[in-house]
Amino acid sequence: MNFTLDSIQQFILQELLSPDNTLEVLDAPAFAADPLVGCAAGDDPLFAQFRSDITPEYLLPQDWMAKAGVEAAPGELRVVSWVLPQTAETKAAQREQSRYPAKPWSANRAFGQAFQNRMAGRLVEWLNQQGIPAVCPAIHPDFRQVTSPRFGFASNWSERHTAYTCGLGTFGLCDGLITARGKAVRLGSVIVKASLTPTPRPYDHYRAYCLYDQGCRACIQRCPAGAITAEGHDKPKCSAYCKQIFQDKRGEFGFDGVYGCGLCQSRVPCADGIPRRAADVSGGAV
Repeated sequence: MNFTLDSIQQFILQELLSPDNTLEVLDAPAFAADPLVGCAAGDDPLFAQFRSDITPEYLLPQDWMAKAGVEAAPGELRVVSWVLPQTAETKAAQREQSRYPAKPWSANRAFGQAFQNRMAGRLVEWLNQQGIPAVCPAIHPDFRQVTSPRFGFASNWSERHTAYTCGLGTFGLCDGLITARGKAVRLGSVIVKASLTPTPRPYDHYRAYCLYDQGCRACIQRCPAGAITAEGHDKPKCSAYCKQIFQDKRGEFGFDGVYGCGLCQSRVPCADGIPRRAADVSGGAV
């Protein structure tokens, strides 16, 4: 098999074109069939930096691969990240909201994530069938939430930080990742023991695509919980508001799960792509 990053992108695209890509409670797909894929080396120094900055419980690529029963040096591994954009219809519905998320948006939080988890499992199975050892941290039994001494709510693997490392986008003031498909996206990743060329990172700062330094305050103004300020994103305040949304809208939306909020990801300059200042940057993705 001639294994390339494009092979993984084609697998993901076929999944997005399948009937499994659905919001389930609505007759609509969860994601647009327009993914981005990027890659980083397993020994990229950023992974060790995340462990140092976030928490000692943060697991490195070789740690996850060892959990899959494969011993490998960091340089033998590649981390592949993907971006799944929400559909134009879901984003349009979300733009009209000012206090609660639109039903399609909340359905994506529940059923879109469930689709992505199933897709990731099928991707790992497919890779293993090709003789390529693979593991997906987000669906591994040892993936868990942790408390970061510096940042509070965290986990032992971060899809946003992984996508940043793979050249797919940079952080906004609200902590969302701004990609070439915008900020209204869902992220995933797998770790493989294979030879792939890492995707260049066309940025040198973690907020390179955010326009806050040019006076943008759109995500601050969009947040109904007051959880975004000039100092950044207040995770506990955001989480408390999301729990309140579930209590307020459960009967109307008619399904269980985490409803999320996501208003800071819509009706903002970075909702659909990289803002104008950086519009000439492709994001470095396949």
